[in-house]
Amino acid sequence: MPRIEFTPNIQRHVACPPMTVAGTTVAEVLASAFADNPRARAYVLDDQGALRKHMIIFVDGVAIADRTALSDAVGENAVVYVFQSLSGG
Repeated sequence: MPRIEFTPNIQRHVACPPMTVAGTTVAEVLASAFADNPRARAYVLDDQGALRKHMIIFVDGVAIADRTALSDAVGENAVVYVFQSLSGG
C-alpha cells in the first residue's frame, strides 16, 4: 500500500501524520488519508477537490501532472509526498 507523508510546515497548521493508505491514484490516496481528517483535506484541496495553488504533490519524487482530477497513478509501494509551495520575492 502507498505511504503518504506531509511536510512539517503543513503539520504546523493541521495534524496529518504519515500513514499507509489504499489507493491507485493520487485522488484515491488523498481520499483515504483524509477520510477521518476533513481539516487536512480543506488545507490541501480546494472546494472542487483540486490541489490548492500553494500545494504540490510528488509521487516517488516526480511532481504530479494532474492538479485538478488528481488522476496520476500511484504504485503499490509508492511514497506520496505533500508539500506546501513557497513563494516570495
